[in-house]
Amino acid sequence: MLRALSRPLVRLAERYLPTAFVFAVALTLIVGVGALLATDSGPVEVVRAWGDGLTGLLTFMTQMALVLLLGYMLANTGPVRRLLDLLARLPRSPAQAYGFVALCAAIASLITWGLGLVVAALLSIEVARVGRDRGMKLHYPLLVAAGYSGFVVWHMGYSGSGPLAAATPDSFVDKQIGQTIPLSDTVLSWWNIAGAAVTVVLVVTAMMLMAPGKDDRVIELPEGASLEDAQGNEPIETTDESTPAERIDTSRVVTLVTGLLLLAYLVIYFAQEGAAVTLDIVNWTFLCLVLLLVRNTRELGALVSKAAANVGEILVQFPLYAGIMGIMTTTGLVTILADFFVSISNETTLGLWAFLAGGIINVFVPSGGGQFAIQAPIFLDAAKQLGVDPAIVVMGVSYGDQWTNMIQPFWALPMLAIARLRIRDVMGFTTVTLIVSGIVFAATMVVASL
Repeated sequence: MLRALSRPLVRLAERYLPTAFVFAVALTLIVGVGALLATDSGPVEVVRAWGDGLTGLLTFMTQMALVLLLGYMLANTGPVRRLLDLLARLPRSPAQAYGFVALCAAIASLITWGLGLVVAALLSIEVARVGRDRGMKLHYPLLVAAGYSGFVVWHMGYSGSGPLAAATPDSFVDKQIGQTIPLSDTVLSWWNIAGAAVTVVLVVTAMMLMAPGKDDRVIELPEGASLEDAQGNEPIETTDESTPAERIDTSRVVTLVTGLLLLAYLVIYFAQEGAAVTLDIVNWTFLCLVLLLVRNTRELGALVSKAAANVGEILVQFPLYAGIMGIMTTTGLVTILADFFVSISNETTLGLWAFLAGGIINVFVPSGGGQFAIQAPIFLDAAKQLGVDPAIVVMGVSYGDQWTNMIQPFWALPMLAIARLRIRDVMGFTTVTLIVSGIVFAATMVVASL
């Protein structure tokens, strides 16, 4: 059934889905026209709101770029690469391969979304290579789509920007409701853990059921392509003699000492602050692991070089989405949309409508933290008026953000850059993930609200 459902979706995406940059420009025009029609703003006000908004996510851009940069670097350290090679040899059939990649990507995404994306891409390549060498016909776009589908649970884990913002002292959530919302009430709540587990099981199963049949087209990883194609190159040697500078560059002491110093900071931080996890702490945790796992500063530099190339395309598009956010907030368009969902909510359905609104808004503002900053205050105020646990609203907005990433190409860019595919190659499959996960997220919100 799922295989039959995926076929028209795949054909539709391959034929009509434009590049991610064109998608962002189209969204900008749609939001601009929507603001003109639904608000009192004129063309001058809309253009000014767009231009002023271009710089609105600079701090968040830096944090997100570091998450992706450090996640990619960690996935490419020697120990993690060896683990990927070992894992790639576990699946014994095509169905197992698709499900396995989705499962590993989901686990990595629950740790941090940046790691989830790059692990999904690299593991997809390695599983495809191993399968090819074994004579196992694997549809490479479906492997990559399975990896990206694992990303659908990222906001339910360690690096969820909404829950982390709510747990951070002096955040807008703290100021609005007079207290922080601990992770024990959001990410670590029983209903979120149960929802994440059910989602992962169903998504993995869906990927396995979409395995091509005997008569279906299968696009394998090209001959000669391998995991090494996604790696950074070693610097060109300009001397054949060992110098003190080169001995320092190839020594493990520098990275090891720095990593241990950062580890000491993290131990002190958690001892003094408890489980107060922020985006910055997530980044420093993975930087610490990178420094402890790399062999020397030369390897560190090679990893940074390759990782930076994958971050670049996201950074170019971030201002466009920040501009969209500027239009939606300055003109009041996002408030109109959120207020509509609040107006039809009650104490039982507020979480569900927060999720659905989050999914719609995420299509136009695919930034977990940026979207949360826009939408959460409106729904938190409604939660206070209706007597709803604010943690439900926090996770509802977060669920919506991760949900429509499956049809929003923004976050697929770094993964596709590594895997060397286009968004149209995978979007048909991930639309099935949207349907499956959406049912679970909506049910989780209903159960949490009872």
